[in-house]
Amino acid sequence: MANSLVQFRTDDASKIKAVNICEQLGIDLPTYMRMCISRLIQENGIPFSMKLDEKSESRALKAMKSASRIAEEHGISDMSLEEINAEIAAARKQG
Repeated sequence: MANSLVQFRTDDASKIKAVNICEQLGIDLPTYMRMCISRLIQENGIPFSMKLDEKSESRALKAMKSASRIAEEHGISDMSLEEINAEIAAARKQG
């Protein structure tokens, strides 16, 4: 299937705000635009809303919570700093 270039103009302030929102959602602006076109076709109309609110967790906080959950699942969540440093040193010697 051939690709087509789609262009449009918007004011600089709107583009900057849109790029910032996309970055917070973990995507870039071209990806968002492709998502919009794809879903517009699938739904035969405007299909969805993606919003950030004050209650949303940052990606960093989600990553930390995920790491804590994984550590707990593997029984290593209660390791001391010395034990962690010893594990890191041992892994570096092997690698």
